[in-house]
Amino acid sequence: MDLPIWQIILLAVVQGIAEFLPISSSGHLVVLATLLKVDPEQFDLVELNIVLHAGTLGSILVVYRRQLVEALTKDWRILFLLCVATVPAVIAAVLLKITDGDQLLESPLVAGICLLITGSILLLSQRLTLSEQPYDKISWWQAWWLGCAQAFAILPGISRSGSTICSGQALGLSREAAATFSFLMAVPAILGAITLELGKKIADSGENEAGMPVWLLLLGAFVSFAVGWASLVLLLKMIQRGRLHWFAWWCFAVGLFVILWQATIGD
Repeated sequence: MDLPIWQIILLAVVQGIAEFLPISSSGHLVVLATLLKVDPEQFDLVELNIVLHAGTLGSILVVYRRQLVEALTKDWRILFLLCVATVPAVIAAVLLKITDGDQLLESPLVAGICLLITGSILLLSQRLTLSEQPYDKISWWQAWWLGCAQAFAILPGISRSGSTICSGQALGLSREAAATFSFLMAVPAILGAITLELGKKIADSGENEAGMPVWLLLLGAFVSFAVGWASLVLLLKMIQRGRLHWFAWWCFAVGLFVILWQATIGD
């Protein structure tokens, strides 16, 4: 049994929008999957999430193709810094696995609470002093702390783009530099998640027949890519204009809704 096509498209649109706009794609996907009553025993949500992230990864590769080519061919210092920034996320993923904390990643209540945290981070970023440090002048310790911000965003409801861009500004980077390094950091992070999931799927082949057809996964990837591209371009324009904090009110509204909804269910 497969997810209805309209649900896959809806999830892909939400992923494409929320992956780049600082409102947390993981948090919105967890909440939306719960509202749609998607049964993880019937549908491989992890597989779908990875494919949708792969689509938005394509958006980053297109928009930041020049910086990525330079990092791979000439500016190896940036490549080293991206490796440094990826270490905290790897540590966080391993700790979650060891402590069996994966259930946190699927909790709507956790997503609601973390959305309030994201909104607070976005509002506080308005109080930061503007700096002009370009992204190619980032130090290794700045890269490390930006990686820690990315690792924190493993929790649903914590926006990866919001936490890393705001942290970059707090560390002295310009708005554009913080955004550039944030999305360059996303490339190894998403690739790592995709690699781990592919390994798991190969290991479980023959045991779990709940996987969706390839054409449905490709549809989701294409939609998330197209929507993600448009969202990333929009976000970069809003960052230039200093309007990142506008998204705080959406995070507050959705976060409060989810918390009240979950409290009502608990009663």
